[in-house]
Formats: sequence, C-alpha cells, structure tokens
Amino acid sequence: MPETDLDLLIKAAQASGEIAKTFFQNAPKTWDKDDNAGPVTEADLAVNTYLEDVLRTARPDYGWLSEESLDEPERQSSEYVFIIDPIDGTRSYIEGSRTWAHSLAIARDGRITAAAVLLPMRDMMFSAALDQGALLNGETLRVSSQKGFERSEILATRPVLEPHHWSTGTAPQFSRHHRPSLAYRLALIAQGRFDAMLTLRPSWEWDIAAGALIVSEAGGTISDKTGTALKFNNVDPRLNGVVAAGPNLHSEIIGKLAAA
Repeated sequence: MPETDLDLLIKAAQASGEIAKTFFQNAPKTWDKDDNAGPVTEADLAVNTYLEDVLRTARPDYGWLSEESLDEPERQSSEYVFIIDPIDGTRSYIEGSRTWAHSLAIARDGRITAAAVLLPMRDMMFSAALDQGALLNGETLRVSSQKGFERSEILATRPVLEPHHWSTGTAPQFSRHHRPSLAYRLALIAQGRFDAMLTLRPSWEWDIAAGALIVSEAGGTISDKTGTALKFNNVDPRLNGVVAAGPNLHSEIIGKLAAA
C-alpha cells in the first residue's frame, strides 16, 4: 500500500527530532536573521535540509514553503504544497528548553490535509489527517468545551491584553498562559489542556498550518482574528492573526475583539 501523506510527515518529523537532538544543549552555531526576524541555528538548517530532500523526493510534484528556505513563487501553481517549520520555538531551543517542536503540514488548494507536530524532548507526537480526527501518540484528542472568558485558560502573549484589540476598550478577564511555540500552543488546544489560543499579530503560515488541522480535527474552530477561515499557500504567507478554541468560546472571542 502506498505511503500516505500523514505517514510521510510522521516519519519525517521523527527523523527531524533525531537530527535536532544531536545539536540540542550542545552549543549549536546561531545567527540572527535579517530584518529582526529572529535567530536561526545550525540545527534549524540541518533539519530543513533533511526535510526538503526527503519530502520533495517523496512528492516531487508538491510545492515547498519553509521558514528556512527561500520562497519559491512556483508553489502558487502547485495543487499540493508542504508547509514546514523545521524548529518552531528556536529561542527555546537555544535556551535549552524542551518546548520546541517540528511542524510539518501539507495543504491542498489552500486547505491543510495532513499535519504532524512533534516535541522530541517531550515524546509528544500530535497528528491529523483531514476528516480522520486528531491524535496524540495514538490517542484521540478533543478540545475543551469551556464557555465564557472568566473561567478560561487561554494561551496568549501579553500584547493581546492591550485595550485597542477589544471592542469595549478593555481586555476581558481570563487566565493567561504562554508557550513559546505556536505549533505547540495549537496542539495544546486540541488536547483540551487549554481553552483557547490567541495571537493578534500577523502570523507565518509555517507556524500555524499543522496545528490548524490538529485543532479542527479535534473538534475546535480556528480562524483569523476577524473570524475568517484560514487559507494557506498565500502569495504573502502571513495570516491575519489566529484564534483557536472550542466552537462556543471561539464565537465569544471573535465577538469581543475590535474590528480589524
């Protein structure tokens, strides 16, 4: 039987974890990207090289979008495209934290169809295929059923609390938490460990793509900050913020955000 796209992503993520571990806490070489785009390490580049070789060899007709590769306009004409973040949470990786992840996804005509998010140092493999549910290490995931901000545990950065983001001029009261990897934040929503995730600034597709499918396949709702459904493989691969939660809480959050 031919290897499915999800099987391909899972195997590639697992191999990526082994590569990243060889550099982890071993003083990897580190550089700062241009335009204050953040750090990159030799581990990011090694994983990216491996993934581009293995994935594009397996699916030569698929387009390619990765944080650590030059963008190729040709991906716009591809029915399928890989959307990859070799290491999501590079700053945490450099600091020796265990909350970095490999985020691998495939989009078809703008919609994610297969996804894998692996946290190698936590032995957590989140995965999903379109219309087949979401899993963590083989166990089915389901989002929280929480309603109402007051009792909600929400993953968000501090700037989300700024008054101009909210229709009333004041952020609602909720318990704010943070994890450095956006892919991991979304996976935690799918797991039901937190009730919602908000990021209201432009967000790169490679940070969001895999987690988006995992959330939706776990019964959650995910959109940009206006409530518009996410579309991937855009010419400019940035999304207009991201809101992910169970359906009821998602609607409440969108209703209280200021008009974009």
